Amino acid sequence: MRYVRYAFLATLAIVLISVSLANSAPATVQLMPDALAGLVGFNPSITLPMFLIILGGIVAGLVIGFVLEWMREYKHRKTASVKAREVRKLEREVGRLKDEKHKGKDEVLALLEEAR
Repeated sequence: MRYVRYAFLATLAIVLISVSLANSAPATVQLMPDALAGLVGFNPSITLPMFLIILGGIVAGLVIGFVLEWMREYKHRKTASVKAREVRKLEREVGRLKDEKHKGKDEVLALLEEAR
């Protein structure tokens, strides 16, 4: 399985490098269309190689997807945290009740009763 992963990563690296070499021409990215920029009064733009724009869009999409998924799963993480806290509380209570039940008894007999 490890070799399959290495083969996949090598193939992905080759594809990304070939896309980067094929799209190295500069392109200008503008924040707004020219018509809207005329109304606002400014239109920042930047000139980058095309592959940076493509890979930046992919990275931005992944980050946005991860953040949205993290926010969607919040209720599940909260429920799991509450349940884990409740389990710890109940385990402490069970231990306390066992100690009370076997208080004043011989330790060996208490262990034998607990094993049943």
